[in-house]
Amino acid sequence: MRTLVVDHPLVAHKLTVLRDQTTDSPTFRNLADELVTLLAYEATRDVRVEASEIVTPVAPTTGVKLASPRPLVVPILRAGLGMLDGMMRLLPTAEVGFLGMVRNEETLEASTYAERLPDDLSGRQCYVLDPMLATGGTLAAAIRFLTDRGADHITAVCLLAAPEGCARLEELLTGLDVPVTVVTAAMDERLNDKGYIVPGLGDAGDRLYGVVG
Repeated sequence: MRTLVVDHPLVAHKLTVLRDQTTDSPTFRNLADELVTLLAYEATRDVRVEASEIVTPVAPTTGVKLASPRPLVVPILRAGLGMLDGMMRLLPTAEVGFLGMVRNEETLEASTYAERLPDDLSGRQCYVLDPMLATGGTLAAAIRFLTDRGADHITAVCLLAAPEGCARLEELLTGLDVPVTVVTAAMDERLNDKGYIVPGLGDAGDRLYGVVG
């Protein structure tokens, strides 16, 4: 597993405002959207392309276009939805699937409650959107779900990650013969006793959409 922390002043600036507890939900959503587009630039560095013959106003030339099958973007519900537009801005021709997963706050284990994905993902590159890589269980379960259906290249885009989460993710993916990359805006200090990232930015879903229930 490869972990890439994007080191860019605009990323750091937007992340600082996201962390601020006084940032309201509309501003949080807009900034998350912008931040994901910046992360997506790095996350798609290995996107598959193929040669494409074109004619410019001056002469014929060979360029590239996205290869088939098209990449699949998979937000993990519900917080991952807040990252979707930012990702699709850079990959407008990608397909989108949805995966609903919930973490048990006592056991910290993840379970799937909904999915809208092709049954066969053979040969597909998948981009998983999950704001917080905290304990690693949810992301590991999502990656296993996709690779069990044949996905052969996974990139996870996260706003924040914790060292414990990255270590646990790597452990849970032991033996997986599929390249996995985690792209994040920051590697934070640690997890607290409730499994939240410190200093973090709070519950990403609540800050994006408000507290429900």
